[in-house]
Amino acid sequence: MDIITGIGIALAGYFIGDGLKNFKSPDPHEHTDHILIKEKDLHFYIGYYLGVTKEEAKQIVPDTSDIPHITRNGKRYVQKNTLREWLTSMLEKE
Repeated sequence: MDIITGIGIALAGYFIGDGLKNFKSPDPHEHTDHILIKEKDLHFYIGYYLGVTKEEAKQIVPDTSDIPHITRNGKRYVQKNTLREWLTSMLEKE
């Protein structure tokens, strides 16, 4: 019984310590903001941010050509944080 209690305390200490590592940076998206989104996945992410389906996102934002993007090898990519900022600015305009 003492071994089980010891293992439980050790695991609790590990998980608490692991949680404290992220205490100074509470933003969960901080490390993923620079991910590049492929053009074909834009409506999925737009739908995700707006809380709608991909098809509804295509109706809301049919033209994505004015989103700031990066072109690499003939393909368009949008940074995740840039897309979020663009959506926020579009919603503020309306």
